[in-house]
Amino acid sequence: MELHHEFTVPVPVQEAWPMLLDIERVAPCMPGATVDEYDGKTVTGSVKVRVGPVTVTYKGTAVFEEQDESAYRMVLIASGKETRGQGTARATVTGTLTEQDDGGTAVSVRTDLTVTGRPAQFGRGVMAEVGDKLVGQFASCLSEQLQQRPEPTAAEPADTAPSPVEPIDLLRTAGPSVAKHAVAAAAAVVVAALVVRRLRGRRAGRLRRRRGSRR
Repeated sequence: MELHHEFTVPVPVQEAWPMLLDIERVAPCMPGATVDEYDGKTVTGSVKVRVGPVTVTYKGTAVFEEQDESAYRMVLIASGKETRGQGTARATVTGTLTEQDDGGTAVSVRTDLTVTGRPAQFGRGVMAEVGDKLVGQFASCLSEQLQQRPEPTAAEPADTAPSPVEPIDLLRTAGPSVAKHAVAAAAAVVVAALVVRRLRGRRAGRLRRRRGSRR
């Protein structure tokens, strides 16, 4: 499925470009994501997705195939696999930055996404809605990050463990859309069960009639 999202950040494009490539800095803004390692081109990490009571974790890598500073265009190819299942996720993400008249930066993100496994059951409509809300959260967090000017400080050893990352909750994020699909799925199951019971009833009736005729 193809998804398209746009958002703005309140800094000039010359500042937004290197900040968006600073994976360690923007990683906390990515819902459900954890970055384990980044060497300047390849990101290794995981993404957690919750579907009702079930939490699915994808582990994999994302590689910057293109970083064109002159055009402010980047292409990221990401792939991952469920740690406890056969589901997979693969995405080609193309981001383009455009300077605005007010001094801010417009960010356009196009994603070619392929998902298999439990999250795929919701279809393109729900995934697009979830994507819209997650991008909104990411943009809001990123705007705050970009407006902060980090002050140079002496490196200090960390005395606390990092906070655990909350998984992306598909049911909570998509809201009514997922509920609607869940109701439709439940109705389909009920109809299927009734059809099966009716067929079984007809089959049993035919068997009884055949046994009666033999007597």
